[in-house]
Amino acid sequence: MRSRGSGSFLAALLVGGAVLWSLITTDVEMTRLASAGTRIADFLGRMFPPDPSVMDDIIKGSAETLRIAIIGTLGAVFLSVPLGLLASETMAPPVFFRPIRTVLAIIRAIPLILVAMLMVGAVGLGPLPGIIAVAFHATGMLAKFYAEAIDGVSRAPLAALESAGAGTLARLRYAIWPQMAPVIARDTIFRFELNLRESLVLGIVGAGGIGFYIQTYVRSFQYDKAASATLAVIVMVVAIEAFNVVLRRRFS
Repeated sequence: MRSRGSGSFLAALLVGGAVLWSLITTDVEMTRLASAGTRIADFLGRMFPPDPSVMDDIIKGSAETLRIAIIGTLGAVFLSVPLGLLASETMAPPVFFRPIRTVLAIIRAIPLILVAMLMVGAVGLGPLPGIIAVAFHATGMLAKFYAEAIDGVSRAPLAALESAGAGTLARLRYAIWPQMAPVIARDTIFRFELNLRESLVLGIVGAGGIGFYIQTYVRSFQYDKAASATLAVIVMVVAIEAFNVVLRRRFS
Protein backbone atom coordinates (compact mmCIF):
# COMPACT_ATOMS: atom_id res chain seq x y z
CA MET A 1 0.00 0.00 0.00
CA ARG A 2 2.85 2.36 0.90
CA SER A 3 4.73 1.54 -2.33
CA ARG A 4 1.62 2.36 -4.39
CA GLY A 5 1.30 5.72 -2.62
CA SER A 6 5.00 6.43 -3.19
CA GLY A 7 4.61 5.57 -6.87
CA SER A 8 1.63 7.92 -7.24
CA PHE A 9 3.52 10.72 -5.51
CA LEU A 10 6.56 10.17 -7.75
CA ALA A 11 4.36 10.21 -10.87
CA ALA A 12 2.68 13.45 -9.75
CA LEU A 13 6.09 14.96 -9.02
CA LEU A 14 7.36 14.04 -12.47
CA VAL A 15 4.28 15.48 -14.19
CA GLY A 16 4.49 18.67 -12.14
CA GLY A 17 8.19 19.00 -12.91
CA ALA A 18 7.56 18.53 -16.64
CA VAL A 19 4.84 21.22 -16.63
CA LEU A 20 7.03 23.63 -14.66
CA TRP A 21 9.99 23.00 -16.98
CA SER A 22 7.81 23.64 -20.03
CA LEU A 23 6.49 26.92 -18.63
CA ILE A 24 9.93 28.20 -17.67
CA THR A 25 11.86 27.20 -20.80
CA THR A 26 9.25 27.99 -23.47
CA ASP A 27 9.73 31.40 -25.05
CA VAL A 28 6.12 32.61 -24.98
CA GLU A 29 5.36 36.30 -24.74
CA MET A 30 1.72 36.89 -23.86
CA THR A 31 2.04 40.52 -24.93
CA ARG A 32 2.49 39.32 -28.52
CA LEU A 33 -0.78 37.42 -28.29
CA ALA A 34 -2.59 40.47 -27.00
CA SER A 35 -1.25 42.63 -29.83
CA ALA A 36 -2.29 40.05 -32.43
CA GLY A 37 -5.98 40.74 -31.90
CA THR A 38 -6.20 43.34 -34.68
CA ARG A 39 -4.43 41.07 -37.18
CA ILE A 40 -6.70 38.16 -36.32
CA ALA A 41 -9.76 40.38 -36.74
CA ASP A 42 -8.44 41.57 -40.10
CA PHE A 43 -7.87 37.99 -41.26
CA LEU A 44 -11.37 36.92 -40.20
CA GLY A 45 -12.83 40.00 -41.85
CA ARG A 46 -11.35 38.94 -45.18
CA MET A 47 -13.05 35.57 -44.89
CA PHE A 48 -16.57 37.00 -44.73
CA PRO A 49 -18.84 36.79 -46.50
CA PRO A 50 -17.86 33.35 -47.84
CA ASP A 51 -17.72 33.02 -51.61
CA PRO A 52 -20.30 30.44 -52.83
CA SER A 53 -18.95 30.45 -56.40
CA VAL A 54 -16.53 27.64 -55.54
CA MET A 55 -19.24 25.24 -54.38
CA ASP A 56 -18.58 22.80 -57.23
CA ASP A 57 -14.92 22.50 -56.24
CA ILE A 58 -15.88 22.16 -52.58
CA ILE A 59 -18.34 19.34 -53.30
CA LYS A 60 -15.73 17.58 -55.43
CA GLY A 61 -13.04 17.97 -52.78
CA SER A 62 -15.35 16.89 -49.95
CA ALA A 63 -16.39 13.76 -51.84
CA GLU A 64 -12.75 12.92 -52.49
CA THR A 65 -11.89 13.40 -48.82
CA LEU A 66 -14.74 11.08 -47.83
CA ARG A 67 -13.59 8.46 -50.33
CA ILE A 68 -10.04 8.62 -48.99
CA ALA A 69 -11.28 8.08 -45.43
CA ILE A 70 -13.62 5.20 -46.38
CA ILE A 71 -11.18 3.28 -48.59
CA GLY A 72 -8.27 3.98 -46.25
CA THR A 73 -10.22 2.68 -43.25
CA LEU A 74 -11.32 -0.40 -45.20
CA GLY A 75 -7.73 -1.14 -46.14
CA ALA A 76 -6.64 -0.70 -42.53
CA VAL A 77 -9.32 -3.14 -41.34
CA PHE A 78 -8.17 -5.81 -43.82
CA LEU A 79 -4.56 -5.39 -42.70
CA SER A 80 -5.39 -5.13 -38.99
CA VAL A 81 -7.35 -8.39 -38.72
CA PRO A 82 -4.39 -10.73 -39.34
CA LEU A 83 -1.93 -8.39 -37.65
CA GLY A 84 -4.22 -8.10 -34.62
CA LEU A 85 -4.38 -11.88 -34.33
CA LEU A 86 -0.59 -12.15 -34.58
CA ALA A 87 -0.14 -9.34 -32.03
CA SER A 88 -2.48 -10.99 -29.53
CA GLU A 89 -0.91 -12.77 -26.59
CA THR A 90 -3.99 -15.00 -26.45
CA MET A 91 -3.82 -16.18 -30.06
CA ALA A 92 -0.09 -16.10 -30.93
CA PRO A 93 3.13 -17.29 -29.24
CA PRO A 94 5.72 -14.74 -28.07
CA VAL A 95 7.87 -15.34 -31.14
CA PHE A 96 5.06 -13.75 -33.19
CA PHE A 97 3.21 -11.23 -31.03
CA ARG A 98 6.25 -9.41 -29.62
CA PRO A 99 7.85 -8.52 -33.00
CA ILE A 100 4.44 -7.64 -34.46
CA ARG A 101 3.69 -5.29 -31.56
CA THR A 102 7.06 -3.62 -32.12
CA VAL A 103 6.27 -3.13 -35.81
CA LEU A 104 2.86 -1.65 -34.97
CA ALA A 105 4.47 0.76 -32.52
CA ILE A 106 6.91 1.89 -35.23
CA ILE A 107 4.02 2.46 -37.65
CA ARG A 108 2.20 4.60 -35.08
CA ALA A 109 5.37 6.61 -34.48
CA ILE A 110 5.64 7.70 -38.14
CA PRO A 111 3.67 10.94 -38.72
CA LEU A 112 0.82 10.61 -41.21
CA ILE A 113 1.90 13.72 -43.11
CA LEU A 114 5.36 12.18 -43.64
CA VAL A 115 3.84 8.98 -45.04
CA ALA A 116 1.63 11.06 -47.35
CA MET A 117 4.64 13.04 -48.60
CA LEU A 118 6.54 9.83 -49.33
CA MET A 119 3.55 8.37 -51.17
CA VAL A 120 3.09 11.55 -53.22
CA GLY A 121 6.71 11.27 -54.28
CA ALA A 122 6.25 7.57 -55.09
CA VAL A 123 2.88 7.46 -56.90
CA GLY A 124 2.22 11.11 -57.75
CA LEU A 125 -0.53 13.57 -56.83
CA GLY A 126 -4.15 12.63 -56.24
CA PRO A 127 -6.19 10.54 -53.80
CA LEU A 128 -4.10 7.33 -54.10
CA PRO A 129 -1.22 8.52 -51.87
CA GLY A 130 -3.78 9.75 -49.36
CA ILE A 131 -5.53 6.37 -49.29
CA ILE A 132 -2.22 4.52 -48.84
CA ALA A 133 -1.08 6.90 -46.10
CA VAL A 134 -4.37 6.64 -44.19
CA ALA A 135 -4.48 2.84 -44.47
CA PHE A 136 -0.85 2.47 -43.38
CA HIS A 137 -1.09 4.84 -40.44
CA ALA A 138 -4.48 3.55 -39.23
CA THR A 139 -3.25 -0.06 -39.28
CA GLY A 140 -0.78 0.71 -36.52
CA MET A 141 -3.61 1.75 -34.22
CA LEU A 142 -6.39 -0.62 -35.30
CA ALA A 143 -4.25 -3.76 -35.13
CA LYS A 144 -3.21 -2.78 -31.60
CA PHE A 145 -6.85 -2.20 -30.63
CA TYR A 146 -7.89 -5.54 -32.12
CA ALA A 147 -5.12 -7.38 -30.26
CA GLU A 148 -6.07 -5.72 -26.97
CA ALA A 149 -9.73 -6.59 -27.56
CA ILE A 150 -8.77 -10.25 -28.00
CA ASP A 151 -6.56 -10.25 -24.91
CA GLY A 152 -9.29 -8.57 -22.86
CA VAL A 153 -11.94 -11.28 -23.27
CA SER A 154 -13.00 -13.56 -20.44
CA ARG A 155 -10.90 -16.70 -20.19
CA ALA A 156 -13.74 -19.00 -19.00
CA PRO A 157 -15.30 -19.66 -22.45
CA LEU A 158 -11.82 -20.16 -23.90
CA ALA A 159 -10.90 -22.68 -21.22
CA ALA A 160 -14.16 -24.57 -21.80
CA LEU A 161 -13.54 -24.85 -25.54
CA GLU A 162 -9.89 -25.81 -25.04
CA SER A 163 -10.89 -28.59 -22.64
CA ALA A 164 -13.30 -29.85 -25.31
CA GLY A 165 -10.47 -29.95 -27.86
CA ALA A 166 -11.60 -26.97 -29.95
CA GLY A 167 -9.15 -25.53 -32.43
CA THR A 168 -8.01 -21.94 -32.93
CA LEU A 169 -10.79 -20.99 -35.35
CA ALA A 170 -13.49 -22.47 -33.09
CA ARG A 171 -12.16 -20.56 -30.09
CA LEU A 172 -12.07 -17.37 -32.12
CA ARG A 173 -15.58 -17.85 -33.49
CA TYR A 174 -17.45 -18.99 -30.38
CA ALA A 175 -15.49 -17.65 -27.40
CA ILE A 176 -13.59 -14.55 -28.52
CA TRP A 177 -15.63 -12.88 -31.28
CA PRO A 178 -18.95 -12.55 -29.36
CA GLN A 179 -17.12 -10.73 -26.56
CA MET A 180 -14.91 -8.52 -28.70
CA ALA A 181 -17.38 -7.55 -31.47
CA PRO A 182 -18.78 -4.44 -29.72
CA VAL A 183 -15.26 -3.25 -28.88
CA ILE A 184 -14.06 -3.84 -32.45
CA ALA A 185 -17.03 -1.93 -33.88
CA ARG A 186 -16.47 1.00 -31.50
CA ASP A 187 -12.74 1.22 -32.23
CA THR A 188 -13.21 0.92 -35.99
CA ILE A 189 -15.84 3.67 -36.04
CA PHE A 190 -13.59 5.90 -33.94
CA ARG A 191 -10.69 5.30 -36.31
CA PHE A 192 -12.84 6.11 -39.34
CA GLU A 193 -13.77 9.45 -37.77
CA LEU A 194 -10.10 10.12 -37.07
CA ASN A 195 -9.17 9.13 -40.62
CA LEU A 196 -11.70 11.60 -41.98
CA ARG A 197 -10.22 14.42 -39.92
CA GLU A 198 -6.69 13.48 -40.95
CA SER A 199 -7.71 13.25 -44.61
CA LEU A 200 -8.69 16.92 -44.49
CA VAL A 201 -5.06 18.00 -44.14
CA LEU A 202 -3.54 15.59 -46.65
CA GLY A 203 -4.28 18.00 -49.48
CA ILE A 204 -1.56 20.26 -48.10
CA VAL A 205 1.04 17.84 -49.52
CA GLY A 206 -0.94 17.10 -52.69
CA ALA A 207 -2.63 13.90 -51.50
CA GLY A 208 -6.09 14.96 -52.66
CA GLY A 209 -9.25 16.00 -50.89
CA ILE A 210 -10.71 19.32 -49.86
CA GLY A 211 -7.50 20.23 -48.03
CA PHE A 212 -5.90 20.81 -51.43
CA TYR A 213 -8.47 23.51 -52.22
CA ILE A 214 -8.14 25.14 -48.81
CA GLN A 215 -4.36 25.47 -49.05
CA THR A 216 -4.69 26.75 -52.64
CA TYR A 217 -7.16 29.46 -51.60
CA VAL A 218 -5.10 30.52 -48.58
CA ARG A 219 -1.84 30.69 -50.54
CA SER A 220 -3.51 32.84 -53.20
CA PHE A 221 -5.07 35.10 -50.50
CA GLN A 222 -8.62 34.13 -51.52
CA TYR A 223 -9.81 34.01 -47.94
CA ASP A 224 -13.52 34.22 -48.81
CA LYS A 225 -13.21 31.02 -50.83
CA ALA A 226 -11.21 29.40 -48.02
CA ALA A 227 -14.06 30.31 -45.66
CA SER A 228 -16.56 28.47 -47.89
CA ALA A 229 -14.36 25.38 -47.90
CA THR A 230 -13.87 25.60 -44.12
CA LEU A 231 -17.63 25.77 -43.54
CA ALA A 232 -18.06 22.69 -45.74
CA VAL A 233 -15.48 20.87 -43.62
CA ILE A 234 -17.32 21.81 -40.42
CA VAL A 235 -20.64 20.57 -41.81
CA MET A 236 -19.07 17.29 -42.95
CA VAL A 237 -17.33 16.63 -39.64
CA VAL A 238 -20.49 17.38 -37.63
CA ALA A 239 -22.54 15.08 -39.89
CA ILE A 240 -20.02 12.25 -39.55
CA GLU A 241 -19.92 12.74 -35.78
CA ALA A 242 -23.73 12.45 -35.58
CA PHE A 243 -23.62 9.33 -37.76
CA ASN A 244 -20.92 7.79 -35.55
CA VAL A 245 -22.96 8.46 -32.42
CA VAL A 246 -25.85 6.50 -33.93
CA LEU A 247 -23.53 3.60 -34.82
CA ARG A 248 -21.93 3.56 -31.38
CA ARG A 249 -25.32 3.34 -29.72
CA ARG A 250 -26.30 0.51 -32.02
CA PHE A 251 -23.19 -1.53 -31.24
CA SER A 252 -22.97 -0.68 -27.53
